[in-house]
Amino acid sequence: MIRRGFLWLTMVMFALLPLSGCRSVNPTERSQDGKLNIVATTSIVADVVRQVAGDKINLVELLPAGADPHTFEPRPQDVASIADASLVFASGAGLEEFLKPLLASAGATDRVVEVSAGITLLSFTGQDVPVGGEQEHADGDPHTWMDPNNVIIWTGNIASALSRADPVHADVYAANAQAYISTLRDLDTWIRQQVEPLPASRRKLVTDHRSLAYFARTYGFELVGQVVGSFSTAAQPSAQEFATLQDEIKKFAVPAIFLDSTANPLLAEQLSQDTGIHVVRIYTGSLSAVDGPAADYVSMMRYNVSAIVAALKA
Repeated sequence: MIRRGFLWLTMVMFALLPLSGCRSVNPTERSQDGKLNIVATTSIVADVVRQVAGDKINLVELLPAGADPHTFEPRPQDVASIADASLVFASGAGLEEFLKPLLASAGATDRVVEVSAGITLLSFTGQDVPVGGEQEHADGDPHTWMDPNNVIIWTGNIASALSRADPVHADVYAANAQAYISTLRDLDTWIRQQVEPLPASRRKLVTDHRSLAYFARTYGFELVGQVVGSFSTAAQPSAQEFATLQDEIKKFAVPAIFLDSTANPLLAEQLSQDTGIHVVRIYTGSLSAVDGPAADYVSMMRYNVSAIVAALKA
């Protein structure tokens, strides 16, 4: 049964679009120990890459824990890290707007692997739209990782790219990916068990920005509104949008606002003062520090689901 699982994953990996690994790896893209130099953009992407690659790579995270990918300002050393990397793993779907000039400066535009490739994006209105094309950030929600079923697709994309770049360790990447996919399926089951006791009338979500659409669709929640009516934490609501959201909160008797750990809390706190509902901090754009409650992706999702369910039960 295990061997059959490996065979299935290998077939999926090499049936995927040629994301990047077809290019040959230059000697400068390996460290002295012979391992691939790999860059990952966010802490969440880096964690999934680490689950698949194990100790077979040297990994650099561009964004430190707690950094907001919507507002990240690259540093000069980031260009050097990308220039030395054989692959650059990004969430994609328009999330990392800062990445394009970095790739161009490092001469590494052919090294990027968008781990969300193959996922059907949700639009701002909640409708499905395909990934690809110039309008994907305008029309598609990049927060694909908030559904672990999408991270299963991430895992296959990562294993495929690593195996193409480093075929000697392809079996290792396949085995690690299969084990992690099993963990993600268990996570999905656990989330459904936690959410199941909540009646539909309590499954109403207000967030600081549009970050929980994939979570809401998969687990039966309704997005009542966002403090900022955008995918980005950098946006600001108009006075009319703010007043409309207050009316929606009162209409649905929502008990809490779920605020990303990287977001500026001022708007949400103002909304809380005006409506009397609680502000609950969750992790959507970044993992926590290693000694925090969301040090890896699975821990992050468990923390978020526990916080959401507890707040909506109150």
